[in-house]
Amino acid sequence: MDLFPAIDLRDGKCVRLLQGDYARETVYGGDPVAMAKEFEAAGAPWVHVVDLDAARTGRPENRDVVAAIAAAVAVPVQTGGGVRDEFSAEALLDSGVRRVVIGTAALEQPALVRRLAGRHPGRIVVGLDGRAGEAALRGWTEGSGVTILDAVARFEDAGVAAFVVTDIARDGMLAGPDVTGLAAVLERTTVEVVASGGVGSLDDLRTLAALDVEGRRLAGAIVGKAIYEGVFAVEEAVAACAPSV
Repeated sequence: MDLFPAIDLRDGKCVRLLQGDYARETVYGGDPVAMAKEFEAAGAPWVHVVDLDAARTGRPENRDVVAAIAAAVAVPVQTGGGVRDEFSAEALLDSGVRRVVIGTAALEQPALVRRLAGRHPGRIVVGLDGRAGEAALRGWTEGSGVTILDAVARFEDAGVAAFVVTDIARDGMLAGPDVTGLAAVLERTTVEVVASGGVGSLDDLRTLAALDVEGRRLAGAIVGKAIYEGVFAVEEAVAACAPSV
């Protein structure tokens, strides 16, 4: 299982939100590029970047910052937030990121995901952010009326590289991931699944790395607040994600 340390961007700064609430923000640094380079130096195999401003507005508020991060590190960058049309997705891919995460648009324009996945094999990811089992839209500010499991089924044959599955209630709370919900997603799909939300200890990462549903395992785990709060170091997290021998 790969570690995806997270950089959440708002007004060009590294921040974290509690449960996706824009009014409950903590700023952790003003230099996201330096943060990405620190993650890379610590052995992280990926960097995960979210444009929180764009997630809410649909406008590419921090696209230049995302491009600067991608240019500064050799490890692949996965990014999302506000990607709601082909131009936005193509612009991010052209800027050097490896994978683009599409959330709101995936549920509202599924054909968009299929077109992009066909044009860019292995580079399009569907982001599914769940609140009480329902997929949320527009930076987690609206409900979709679609369950996470139904959304997964919709894109099973779309050719996407992965699903990023976030439990909004656990995000930023350090209270542990939704292992049961993630197991249900693994059971429903053959596509790679990356877990997000709730990781608060190295044991949480070890639990996710060990999760096995009929031979299916998680491809990765996104971690933000636990790293920024110093609960554990990136080096420790990378080791915890490795399979036990």
